[in-house]
Amino acid sequence: MTTMVNPVIPHLTRDDSVAAVIVTHRRVELLRASLEQVVSQSHPVRWVIVVDNGCEASVEKLVTELAGERAVYLPSRTNLGGAGGFAYGFLTALALGADAIWCADDDGRPADAGVLRTLVDVAEQHQLHEVSPTVCNIDDPSKLAFPLRQGLVWRRRREELEGDFLEGIASLFNGALIKARAMEIIGVPDYRLFIRGDEVEYHRRLVRSGLRFGTALTTAYLHPDGSDEFKPILGGRMHTQYPDNESKRYFTYRNRGYIMSQPGMRRLLPQEYARFGWFFLVQERDPRGFLEWLRLHRQGRNERFTRPA
Repeated sequence: MTTMVNPVIPHLTRDDSVAAVIVTHRRVELLRASLEQVVSQSHPVRWVIVVDNGCEASVEKLVTELAGERAVYLPSRTNLGGAGGFAYGFLTALALGADAIWCADDDGRPADAGVLRTLVDVAEQHQLHEVSPTVCNIDDPSKLAFPLRQGLVWRRRREELEGDFLEGIASLFNGALIKARAMEIIGVPDYRLFIRGDEVEYHRRLVRSGLRFGTALTTAYLHPDGSDEFKPILGGRMHTQYPDNESKRYFTYRNRGYIMSQPGMRRLLPQEYARFGWFFLVQERDPRGFLEWLRLHRQGRNERFTRPA
């Protein structure tokens, strides 16, 4: 059995220099809404790093317009996906000497100008190495963008959450603030995962690292609703994931196969088979869907990271 050792890494503080990292791909108007909130935070953001997976002149112009001297524009002629984009952005932030990295994407945004300040305050209070805001539905911020488990209960509305802070759970890349030195322990996101599951795998590393982290329930990051993908089973006591198109299902199920085979996740494999087996075979009566899930899951376990043609 591996003994968990809490590494000696300083926690986040209000004196940390912050680099915001935003990944985008051909959604310049959505990016504008995100950038406008990031650059106007009441807590200072020293660098605004935008990884442009679409390599568009309009994105470069927008970043320079809104971020000015703080702008760091990183065009990529290869679509690195979310995982590769954040890896590129994180490494750039480290190279610049940032003490902390604040994550965002092009279709979400901080709820207001005080989000980063609140995250820093919560991190100092609880001596955290990572802190996330509550991720809420951008069209109705009273709802959560993704179901969130608190104890043994799944919550779907913000008002259902109890307390001001949730320790040991974080939604990564959606407004998360991470101590730069924590990456000595957890590394950067895995480019092979491209899209889907990269944040789950990064969370797995965070859990095993011994670093302190959690979610501030007093501030929010707004994101398009993703709760429809999470289908309730067994009367809502559990959930399973069924994305709305074939491409998303491919990456979701293949990447889950890889993630569930990693240390810290293997004990959940029986539950994984039970949940998806119940969903496809009992609830949906879709044996072909289950066989496809099984094939993609096995592909991920075998680290076959090919992409569909």
